[in-house]
Amino acid sequence: MSSPTFPTVEKCASIGREKHTVVADMDGTFLRGRSAFSYFALVAFEVGGVLRLLFLLLASPLAGILYYFVSESAGVQVLVFVTFVGMRVSDIESVARAVLPKFYLHPESWRVFSSCGKRCVLTANPRIMVEAFLRDFLGADVVIGTEIGIYKGRATGLVRRPGILLGKNKADALRKEFGETMPEIGLGDRKTDFPFMTLCQEGYMVPQAKPDVEAVSQGKLPKPIVFYDGRLVQKPTPLIALLTILWIPVGFILACMRIAAGALLPMPLVYYAFWALGVRVTVKGTPPPPAKKSIGQSGVLFVCSHRTLLDPIFLSTALGRPIPAVTHSLSRLSEFISPIKTVRLTQDRVTDASMIKKLLEDGDLVICPEGTTCREPFLLRFSALFAELTDHLVPVAMVNQMGMFHGTTVRGWKGMDPFYFFMNPSPAYEVTFLNKLPMELTCSAGKSSHDVANYIQKVIAATLSYKCTSFTRKDKYLALAGNDGTVLAATKHMGC
Repeated sequence: MSSPTFPTVEKCASIGREKHTVVADMDGTFLRGRSAFSYFALVAFEVGGVLRLLFLLLASPLAGILYYFVSESAGVQVLVFVTFVGMRVSDIESVARAVLPKFYLHPESWRVFSSCGKRCVLTANPRIMVEAFLRDFLGADVVIGTEIGIYKGRATGLVRRPGILLGKNKADALRKEFGETMPEIGLGDRKTDFPFMTLCQEGYMVPQAKPDVEAVSQGKLPKPIVFYDGRLVQKPTPLIALLTILWIPVGFILACMRIAAGALLPMPLVYYAFWALGVRVTVKGTPPPPAKKSIGQSGVLFVCSHRTLLDPIFLSTALGRPIPAVTHSLSRLSEFISPIKTVRLTQDRVTDASMIKKLLEDGDLVICPEGTTCREPFLLRFSALFAELTDHLVPVAMVNQMGMFHGTTVRGWKGMDPFYFFMNPSPAYEVTFLNKLPMELTCSAGKSSHDVANYIQKVIAATLSYKCTSFTRKDKYLALAGNDGTVLAATKHMGC
């Protein structure tokens, strides 16, 4: 019996589909990459660490042989077992919600999928790994995936009946979900998708995405990504995973050397030591001179955008002198290795205001009024307290580059943030000092503290070509924990 033939997705009309239902495969159809290895590798690393990633990488040749020469189902079962066995279900769901948004959508599939009134994703991947991402971020109404065994809140790694959702199992799952009324459109990218595609009124093949096919841009997504978590910068293909595992021991030693240089050397020498150790620091603009206490001059408050916990240290490096920093939260380890004085905010407005005023009497000070970091080109809402305490305000635009690891985390131990940043082969920081705020734009001239904070936010955003939002530190932690409806989306933009 000959296999059915389907037209390509480019021939599928997307106008007038508001009352139609679409069902799409995930790997290679909805997302551009056909291999599911990267999803499993992310979960393995983010939940189980480098050893779990190593075990997955060692098992991948066996999975590949089974996948291509025995059955797709057997290959996927190997990946599922090695990745999930013993993991807490809550950890898997958390990683799926906070990490998977890095993957990029196929433009033609998204054009059709987003035009339909009801959206279903049918995938061989474990449902627990992808459901939160697909529902919360991409607006899927139904997610049907492979079910894995759970015992006392932990995954067993074994697949529950009817097994991996491939071929006939996909068709059976679709019949069970929709009954007699089948979806209007079916999207797939391989022969094992044909059984469910033939059940739909229209079926379309998604050809393998070429390297020059651009992913769906942020502007076309229903909810632009503002928050996401995870340590890995790049999509962990087998080669990237291997290089990451091999680099970690070398990178950790290099990170210790870089941290030691910053902590032990005099601050005027740190800039040159960083360059010698492969850390690039670029300084733009003209910073103000140090405050002169002898003539009663109060310190300048440097108001910085917040990319990592290292922002105040790189500002001090750019100035060649240590500048104390006020922080919302900092691990004991980070405080111990910090080359500058750090002072914790108490979250009590009166107490914090008194403390900051006293610090400014002693000299310059740095503050990050966003209260938390953001990786994407957005600025979170600036807390307005700082504007009430001094008129000597200098905005500072901070931006960094990391090629292998992110230097921030929500789920992980924040004490490792500096180490992960410095574990990058060649991390970079750019510090741009902007003009000191004119007196007529300060609170002393009659401006409200919120007006001053919003103005500085807009000035920094314009310098970095970022967008302003009204999101707060609390919104970020709720989003990545999945405790509210915003989840990963930016729905509260402010115009800059």
